[in-house]
Amino acid sequence: MSLVVFDIGGTSIKCAVFEHEQLMNQTSFNTPDNYESFVHELTEYVKKFPECTGVAISAPGAVNEKTRQIEGLSAIPYIHFRPIFDELEAAFSLPVTIENDANCAGICEMEIGAGKTIEHGLFVVIGTGVGGALFINRKLYKGAHLFAGEFGLMLPNKNETLSKVATAVNRAALYSQETGDMIDGKELFRRANNQDLVARKLLDQMYEDISCALYNLQVAIDPQMIMIGGGISAQEEVIDEIKIRLYNRLKAQTVEAIMPEVVACQYQNEANLFGAAFHFLQQH
Repeated sequence: MSLVVFDIGGTSIKCAVFEHEQLMNQTSFNTPDNYESFVHELTEYVKKFPECTGVAISAPGAVNEKTRQIEGLSAIPYIHFRPIFDELEAAFSLPVTIENDANCAGICEMEIGAGKTIEHGLFVVIGTGVGGALFINRKLYKGAHLFAGEFGLMLPNKNETLSKVATAVNRAALYSQETGDMIDGKELFRRANNQDLVARKLLDQMYEDISCALYNLQVAIDPQMIMIGGGISAQEEVIDEIKIRLYNRLKAQTVEAIMPEVVACQYQNEANLFGAAFHFLQQH
C-alpha cells in the first residue's frame, strides 16, 4: 500500500509518500494562511501520485474521529471545527485519516522506534512546550475528552505548568532575564557545560520539574518505558539527569522497583510522517 502523508505545522507542511515502511519524495511548503489555499496545496501534491490509495495526516489539535473534526486550539485556526475529514476526502477522492501530531510521533516510536517491544509506554515530547501520548496494551489512549497526553498542563509546582518550566526555550528566556544576555536553549546547555552557575541552576530546576511530573505519571500509570522526544533529547545529559532524579524520587517512597526505562526517541523530524502512516494502516 502506498500513502501520501502530511505533517501539518504552524509554519510549514511536510509531505511524503509512504511505501514499504519508507518515506519517499519528501518535500515541504509554507503553511497557507487560509483554508482554501490549504486544501489546494495538499490536493496538488496528492495528484502527483495517482498510485497512492489513501492520505494520512498528522495535525495539531484534538482530533475527534467520531465527529470527524479537529477540536481544540492550534496555530492553524482554520482547520478546527469543520467537517475536515469529509472535505479532504472529497478533494482527494481518497480515504483520509487524521491524528494529533504528538500522538503520531508516539505511534512512530511504538511501531518502529524505542517502544516497539513494549506493551505500556509514555511518549513525552519537549520542545517549545510539552506534549505527548499514552499507550496501554500498545494502543493509543486518548481519554474521555481527547486530552490524554497533554502533559504540558501538569503542575509540577503550585503556580506554573510543565510547559512553562520544563523546556530549554523557557529556561533560556529566564537566563536572559537574569543576566541580560540573550541566548537560546542550545547556548544554555553549552554554558552550563562550561560551569556557568546561572545556566546550571536553571537546568537543574528544569530537571527537577520534569522528574516530578514523570514521578506522578509513573505511580499513576506504571508504564514500562518513558520515551523522551523533542530537540532537548539530543542533549547527552538530559536522559541521564532525568533517570537519576526520577529514580531518586521513587526510591524516597520505597517504590524504586517500578522504575521504568527512560530513553531518547529514535525518530525526530520524520516521526510525525511515519506515525500518520501507521495510524492509517491501523484504521484500514
